[in-house]
Amino acid sequence: MERISVVELRPLLSVLGLSEADMVEAPVPFDDSVLKKAEQEGYILIWCPSVIAGQAITLRFLRDCFGTDPAVSEPCFYNQDWYLAEAFMDLPLDNSWHLIKKSVLEDSRAVQPGVLLESGCSFPPAVVCAWTFFAWYYARNEFLWWHDFVWCSDTDHNGDRVYVGKYHDIDGVNKNGFSIHRHLALRPCYASVSYY
Repeated sequence: MERISVVELRPLLSVLGLSEADMVEAPVPFDDSVLKKAEQEGYILIWCPSVIAGQAITLRFLRDCFGTDPAVSEPCFYNQDWYLAEAFMDLPLDNSWHLIKKSVLEDSRAVQPGVLLESGCSFPPAVVCAWTFFAWYYARNEFLWWHDFVWCSDTDHNGDRVYVGKYHDIDGVNKNGFSIHRHLALRPCYASVSYY
């Protein structure tokens, strides 16, 4: 099983300027059969502490630590600010273990998130995705979701679905960065004008 526990988190904690001293891992909540299946299907088992040395681990905290300019340092966040006033930015990790797939499900590509949810898919919180992305990089020196976006359980204040990931733009137009975007739902304010 690809595992990121307190030991594997040490390089990330060092970058964040945090100490593992007060971190206490809860027992892994998954039974052996779930873990065995997850291992065969390419999941990461990751410890997600909610607070380290008094610091809540939120998307805002991670963005402040890693910045938004790849010319300064990488990995970083993609430079956008639409989400800074959104509530999901301040939701902390939940002090538990998570299983999250290393690669996207191929049959989920280009499928609307509502359809995926109706078919039984579950989406991780954006903060868990970001924590996993940076922890994996510092533990394994490897990027997750290099060209792919991952749907998240979070929504913005309008109810639009959040998605994250896609660190590198395959076309080379945009700068590198862990992206946070929202999938705009069609509403009456979206319309057309006549044009000649």
